[in-house]
This record gives sequence, C-alpha cells and structure tokens, in this order.
Amino acid sequence: MPMLLSQFESLNHSSVSDEFILMGLTDQPKLQLPLFSLFLLNYLVTVVGNLFLMILICLNSHLHTPMYFYLFNLSFIDLCYSSVFTPKMLISFISNRNVISFTGCMSQLFFLCFFVNSECYVLTAMAYDRYVAICKPLLYTVAMSPQVCSQLMSGSYVMGFAGAIVHTGSMMRLIFCDSNIINHYLCDIFPLLQLSCSSTYANEIVFSAVVGTVVILSSLIIFISYALILFNILHIPSSKGWSKALSTCGSHITTVSLFYGFGLLTHVKLPSSGFVDQGKFFTVFSTNVVPMLNPLIYSLRNKDVKIAVKKILKRITN
Repeated sequence: MPMLLSQFESLNHSSVSDEFILMGLTDQPKLQLPLFSLFLLNYLVTVVGNLFLMILICLNSHLHTPMYFYLFNLSFIDLCYSSVFTPKMLISFISNRNVISFTGCMSQLFFLCFFVNSECYVLTAMAYDRYVAICKPLLYTVAMSPQVCSQLMSGSYVMGFAGAIVHTGSMMRLIFCDSNIINHYLCDIFPLLQLSCSSTYANEIVFSAVVGTVVILSSLIIFISYALILFNILHIPSSKGWSKALSTCGSHITTVSLFYGFGLLTHVKLPSSGFVDQGKFFTVFSTNVVPMLNPLIYSLRNKDVKIAVKKILKRITN
C-alpha cells in the first residue's frame, strides 16, 4: 500500500500541490464551537460504547457465540471507521485552514471504503446467522462453527480490502489541476472527482460496479434471509415463539435500515438541493450517528448484554 501511494503520488504532484484543504461541515463562524463540542461528545460516546461492547464480549464466556462474534467485529469496524475521519473533522471546527496531504487524503479514502465495504458484508453474515438460528436451529452449531464464522469474517475483510484498493487506485490515476479545496469534511469519492481536470468516466464506472456489486449482493442475501425467517415465523403457533424470533432480529433490522438508508441518501442526488451539501448532511448520519447508535441498539434491549453488565459490575463491587 505505501509503495502504491508513493508511486501515484509522484505522478500527481506535477499537476496539483501535495496537499488538499478540507472545507469542513460549515463555514459559519458562530457554529464552529458548538459543532466541535457536539461532535467531540459524539466521538467519545462512539469510542466508549463500541470499546465497552467489545470488552464485554471478550470477558463474558456466555457471549462467546457466533452472533456476538459478529457483533464484536461490527463494533470494531465502527470504532475504526469513525476514527478515520473524526479527528480531522474536529480540527476543521477550530482551525482556519484544515490541510490534509495527498497521501493522507488517499489513505483516508482507502480506509473509508475498506470499513464501509467490510461492514456491508458483516451485516450480511449477521443476517445469515439469524436465518440459521431461527430456521435451522438443529444445524446451527454445525453451520455456524468457529471455522465457518472465521471464514465469513475473513471474507468480509478481504472483500472490503479489494473494494478499497479498486476505489483508491482509480482515484489516484486522476490528474488534479483545477483546485485543491475539497468541499467536504473528509476525502470522499464524489468531492474528489469534482476537483479532477481529467476524465472521471472510468471512476464513475468503477464506483457503480463496485458499489452496485456490494449493495446488490448483500441486500439480496439479507432480503432472502429475512423472507425465509418471516415465512418460518408465520408457521410458529405460539405468540411467545413469534416474540422470541422477532426480538432476535429487531436489533439487526434496525442497524441494517440505518446503515443502508443513510448510505443511500448520501449518494442519491435529490433535485431540491446541491449534491455536496446534501451529501455532507447525510454523511454525518452515516459516519457519525450510526456508529454511535449501534452499541446502544444491541445493548438496551438485549438480555444477554444486561446480564453480562451485571456480572461485570458485581466483580467490580466485590
């Protein structure tokens, strides 16, 4: 990765300075300090929430199940994901000129794509896990063995890495000679494409192909999994069985809806607003709000997590 960055960086330096300027979320001075405080609090809650959930899963043996293994990875991705851009975002609120190097910008883009793509596949694996748990309970220990779980997670990260390499590589072939001011608080694909003075047609094709593959494949598996789960639930005679089946899926459905919903709004242009401003608005929810909410979604109504918390508190007090 470092060799790839240095190779392409040398090609671009003749056409653009070795740094970009991130414009940030807003240019209104009165909002800078309140937004800094708000997003600093958001970041602290995100870090503490995800770290707490990860530590809780590690320390409690009854949480060493496939579902919580996937949840551990989801929390890890959310923690890393928010840490990729939030420090730079916070700097933009208290600095007159938020500068990021070309290498730093491409690195940020790479890790942004890597964690987003990986989270798509982790959420897909979690949907499959719920399908097996509800529809094939007798085969669950075999279908979700430690080896299978590890392979699914390894595959998620490998696919995420491959997608990030393709996105970053296609971006680094562009010539940036128009401007070095990015009208965003992070190095995202579309704000960078606006700065290119070379053709972006290939990049748009790459974006459509990679994102289309990830979204269609993961959405299809999630949809089929829940369609089969719903079909199975309809054949459960007792209301208690209904409630138990739905409660095991509720948190995941909420997380998937938030992740894909705000992700879609971030990249779909609405006719009533400018694309970048709209993109910034919805990106905030996708990059800052969702990683903060995920630990809460999986903790507040989860009996296993509540029991684990009580055990930890009991150890501390004793």
